[in-house]
Amino acid sequence: MSNLTQEQLAKVEQWAAEGATLNDVQSRLKAEFGISLTYLEARLLMLDIGVRLKDKPREQSAKPEPAPPQQPQTNQEEAEDIDLPAAAETEPAVGREVTLTADQIAIPGALISGKVTFSDGQSAAWYLDQFGRLGLSGAPQGYQPPKGDIPKFQQQLDMLMQRAGF
Repeated sequence: MSNLTQEQLAKVEQWAAEGATLNDVQSRLKAEFGISLTYLEARLLMLDIGVRLKDKPREQSAKPEPAPPQQPQTNQEEAEDIDLPAAAETEPAVGREVTLTADQIAIPGALISGKVTFSDGQSAAWYLDQFGRLGLSGAPQGYQPPKGDIPKFQQQLDMLMQRAGF
């Protein structure tokens, strides 16, 4: 990687402050100073000099959100007989815990995978890829597990990974 002068480093910091992307910095280094860096070298340069590039806000897609699934209609008499407390919808059922299992054979592209059932009864498949990224699939779009379930899930995943030799 090229050694930059203090003046060149100041320019890089200025560009970053102005909102330049890593590609912009890479292009400007080549155009203004004749310094050709690969993308990785430019990224490492940013880390070395302690410059953080600003994230640009992601544009919202123009797709309309899908309508929620419709509940089957019941007649009025049946609806009056059902007496569910409002808290039952927001609080996890008493006695339910987060359960985590591992697959015998991991799904393609994953180091390890399995199934999780959260305290609210929602199930999903989880996986850990080669880059250490954790993913969930199979849950309804936009689903968020109860807040108290996240640390439990992480603890169980940590223990399961230790037992599996990771």
